Amino acid sequence: MSKGEFILPEDFPQLQNDTFLRAARGEQTEHVPVWCMRQAGRYLPEFREFRAGKDFFETCRSPDACCELTLQPLRRFPFDAAIIFSDILVVPQAMGMDVQMVPGKGPTFPEPLKEPEDLQRLRAKVDIAKELGYVFQAITLTRHKIEGKVPLIGFTGAPWTLMSYMIEGGGSNTHSKAKRWLYRHPEASHMLLKMLTDVIVEYLLGQVAAGAQALQVFESHAGILGPLEFQTFSLPYLHDIARHVKEKLKEARQEVPMIVFAKDAHYALEALSQSHYEVVGLDWTIDPRLARERTGGKVSLQGNMDPCALYAPKERISDIVKNMLEGFGTRGYIANLGHGLYPDMDPENVGAFVEAVHQHSKQMVKQI
Repeated sequence: MSKGEFILPEDFPQLQNDTFLRAARGEQTEHVPVWCMRQAGRYLPEFREFRAGKDFFETCRSPDACCELTLQPLRRFPFDAAIIFSDILVVPQAMGMDVQMVPGKGPTFPEPLKEPEDLQRLRAKVDIAKELGYVFQAITLTRHKIEGKVPLIGFTGAPWTLMSYMIEGGGSNTHSKAKRWLYRHPEASHMLLKMLTDVIVEYLLGQVAAGAQALQVFESHAGILGPLEFQTFSLPYLHDIARHVKEKLKEARQEVPMIVFAKDAHYALEALSQSHYEVVGLDWTIDPRLARERTGGKVSLQGNMDPCALYAPKERISDIVKNMLEGFGTRGYIANLGHGLYPDMDPENVGAFVEAVHQHSKQMVKQI
């Protein structure tokens, strides 16, 4: 097929495996669906080969490259969902910030935000289609090329997580520069978080219009906030994102499940389960049974095997998965890791994880 045939987000192939979407809605499924954060990643030799010598963000801006990288793990493993290959930091780029991926260092902002007056450097109004159209094109292309095998997930970073990167200038252990803003410049912090929220809402709606069948919001830096700071500077914006996206989709008579993944924010589980998301993602530091108890059946849950468990022998991985499934139960549950896959992981062990989820959960469902 020529590229021209993939341009329009319409006439997509019919979905053949909707297990992930049904689990997100809390329905009983024949098996527990499974996918992995960073399933398109450096642990795959074909990913490393494809990306060799290419600039990271140039790759992100190529719909063809993003499509290929999204599809690679599906050729190896029977995942029940795909997530578009992109990066959360395309949002600060769209707002006018320079972000570079420095080898050995990770994402770097040469000119981070230092004081509130620096907010004037950000675009007051972002033309989402112009600045992030390449992501939408990648989603549309992938929806066609995935041939209906599994649903395609779109995603974004959450406002606090993006704010942290924009002020820290990259990754950080303490996030003290960003947290300094919360305590010293609370008004400017809320202004920035609101600006990010507005861009994110339009960005997610654009992803759905392009063909995304589910959405995940990554609040990766939730755990560095205390409960009060999370309640003040993170949760209201997570809430607004889900509410505004759903309102707009309802007007268009569309319904797309949304997942919130607030890493290390177990203190907020009850609040997250009432924040308008269908699914709450969990990291590995919380007990599945306790998570079920605290969310009270209001939402489906996703997670939460420790990624490092994939270093175990395959038999041990199977046992860990079985134990996890017994903790969560098979209804309203999507199996995943508690964080993304690491570059040095063995693809065969990833395959063992996926196989164990399917195998054990099918047996459990039969016994219901």
